[in-house]
Amino acid sequence: MKPGKKSPIVLFSLSVWLLIVVIGLSSLARYANKAGAFGEPPPQWPAYSAIPRRFGSPTLVMMVHPQCPCSRASIGELARLMVSLQGRVSANVVFVRPEGFAEDWEKTDLWTSAALIPGVTVSSDDDGSEARRFGSQTSGQVVVYGTNGRLLFSGGVTAARGHSGDNDGSNSIIARLTGNGLSVEQTPVFGCPLFKAERDVASQGSAGVNHGK
Repeated sequence: MKPGKKSPIVLFSLSVWLLIVVIGLSSLARYANKAGAFGEPPPQWPAYSAIPRRFGSPTLVMMVHPQCPCSRASIGELARLMVSLQGRVSANVVFVRPEGFAEDWEKTDLWTSAALIPGVTVSSDDDGSEARRFGSQTSGQVVVYGTNGRLLFSGGVTAARGHSGDNDGSNSIIARLTGNGLSVEQTPVFGCPLFKAERDVASQGSAGVNHGK
């Protein structure tokens, strides 16, 4: 074999390796851009909700599965959103604790991160009753209701799973509450299911699985 020429076996191995890399990257990209189930929030604030509303202010609610790694980015975007809105909205992050899970199971690092955001109230949702009341199915889903209790926005505040940065959800909320810029009423939600395979999500979170980050 001439110096500098690779054997057919080496070339074949490199080709197979490149193919595996391409397939892997494509799978990750598909997963990152696959939105979760979109809920159907009520057009009017639920009458029996225990989530607090501040008189004279729009109210934002984010539903979170406490073991969903994708929701770290959603909570990070909420922090930036609250800075941009400068007190124009009352915000609540509600952590779903499915039936059968121990008390305080929901108080993960996501809970701590959300609790540190100025202007945000953090609470537990035993058995997911509030999430169902608001029609939420995917962790990270945000709903915003106006001062009259009418739904203004529903969707996610990330552009992909675990992806931080500019996104239509945050931009639309800011536009609707400030009157500046263009907005949409709905955006996709990228996160783990709130009510399906909770134990699988919990075990993945405990193992440190990091989706899209």
